[in-house]
Amino acid sequence: MTLSSSSNGPLNLSQGLLRLLGIQLDVQHGERVPQDASLVVVSNHRSLLDAPLLMAAVNRPVRFACHHYMSQVPGLREMVTAMGCLPLDQPGTRQGSFFSQASHLLQAQEAIGIFPEGPAPMVRQTDPARVGEFQRGFAHLALRSPVPDLTILPMAIASTREASSPAFPLRLLSHFDPSEPLFDQPGWHPAVLYRQVNLLVGHPIRVNDRLRSHYRGREAGKLAAEITDCCQSEIANLLRLGCA
Repeated sequence: MTLSSSSNGPLNLSQGLLRLLGIQLDVQHGERVPQDASLVVVSNHRSLLDAPLLMAAVNRPVRFACHHYMSQVPGLREMVTAMGCLPLDQPGTRQGSFFSQASHLLQAQEAIGIFPEGPAPMVRQTDPARVGEFQRGFAHLALRSPVPDLTILPMAIASTREASSPAFPLRLLSHFDPSEPLFDQPGWHPAVLYRQVNLLVGHPIRVNDRLRSHYRGREAGKLAAEITDCCQSEIANLLRLGCA
């Protein structure tokens, strides 16, 4: 059974999960969240709980991109399906299938969620107050999608109280995705369980036809890089405030 993109199921599931786990969530600057508009949510990423937290904060279903292996591992596969996640194409590809699906959903005024740091923070112990280098894919997606008025929304998940425990061996995941170098190492995949979180909403970036007019030729990569750097800096600043 497939999940309808218009269903509130993922949002209801996220809200119920957060209540069940007793996570204390404080949303700051929630008035910056656009309502009923095409939306690309970008955020830092350290836990499987990040998608439910962000979805609860914007109060609408969000179709989050997830690593290819998550659609292959029993248990994780069922979870990402219930959450309405969009698995990325296999590593080393140009992500054509994912971009096509995500662009189609944006044209239908859906919300897409992307974690631009990639999978590294998920498989390593990381500092809650720090953000890694962002990849540019989300910026290219927003600029290429033929949506008259789209919003990129940077958001920071600032954990102030959490627990962490080993989940499963990293080498086990290499059986599902042997192309991922992060899995070719000893140790365990950490499971970060938030107890108290400040979720800070950054300043929206409006992607309209005027901005897209600069997305041509050699300027295309430069514009995507500027948007990426802007979001990374915004989230880094929000994290410092939220974790203080």
